[in-house]
Amino acid sequence: MKVHVTDLKPGDLLKEDTFSNRGILILSKGAQLREDDINKLLLHGVDYVDIEGPAQLTPSAPSVIQAVTTQFDQTIEGFESLYLEALTKGSFNQTMVDDILKPLVNSLDQNKDVVTLLLLLDREDDYTYIHSLQVGMLTYYIASWLGYSKKECYEISRAGYLLDIGKCRIPAAILKKPGKLTPEEYQEVQRHTTYGYEIIRNSMSDHSTALVALQHHEREDGSGYPSKLVNDEIHPYAQIAAIADVYSAMTTSRVYQSKQELIGVLRELHNLGFGKLNGKSVQAFIQHLMPNFIGKRVLLSSGDMGVIILNNSTDVFRPLVQSGGRFIDLSRERNLAIVEIYMD
Repeated sequence: MKVHVTDLKPGDLLKEDTFSNRGILILSKGAQLREDDINKLLLHGVDYVDIEGPAQLTPSAPSVIQAVTTQFDQTIEGFESLYLEALTKGSFNQTMVDDILKPLVNSLDQNKDVVTLLLLLDREDDYTYIHSLQVGMLTYYIASWLGYSKKECYEISRAGYLLDIGKCRIPAAILKKPGKLTPEEYQEVQRHTTYGYEIIRNSMSDHSTALVALQHHEREDGSGYPSKLVNDEIHPYAQIAAIADVYSAMTTSRVYQSKQELIGVLRELHNLGFGKLNGKSVQAFIQHLMPNFIGKRVLLSSGDMGVIILNNSTDVFRPLVQSGGRFIDLSRERNLAIVEIYMD
């Protein structure tokens, strides 16, 4: 039923996606409203929304988060098993991949807040395993945002999940080296693309999955590796996986690199979309991910805590933040920046 925003109550469920007059997604279908969400709708000038009524029978936020966390744990453990099997046998069991990945994909369909999922994955597990899960997750969302079929989205997600399987052949001393790699060591790391291609070809008949492992470091301008492919020479699935791979790598802590703030990395991806990464896929990623930041708590470079309440139309990467009793427009206050983002 359609209800005026001033008549909403915490616990009401949104029946449809809710947009501002400018077409910005404010809240997604199925969202269980909190007081902050209602205030957010008011700030965006939304008058009426469709609701399904109070959500007494829906799982509480903590239980949903716990369920997703458990799913992530199982997926990470599953990739570790695949990784070790590929190391010892030179191949893996495709049925095991599907057994691990399909439950994850099903849970992704129920969780549209991608930023919260990324924050849940901010943990100290082995980088390669976390990275594989993140890339599998992000490729699934990007493919769906680009309009791929359900079957294709799963195939692209599986390819993203497996794209670094070739790293099992790279010596751990190189992968975990805290300092700068020698030219010879860097060349060995680059071989994980061809190693991954070989392992996947030994394990399954889906050639596109193997091509994603081979090509996910290729770049549109020919500056990538291993074959210096350009533009349409790169498989479309690999173009998508490259975006997820870069975003995950830049936002995750590694032995030689501190993680970067999520929105700041999106700005860098935006720039890479002009020559390095596929521009259409980059823009789909940014346009669908940015609304997820609304309502998230942030730490500003001033040391103040705040909440993102609006994405700026003039500079989408510098949103409007509410801190205490004041509103901070980061597109105007250029001396301030977001340094950390937290779950609601």
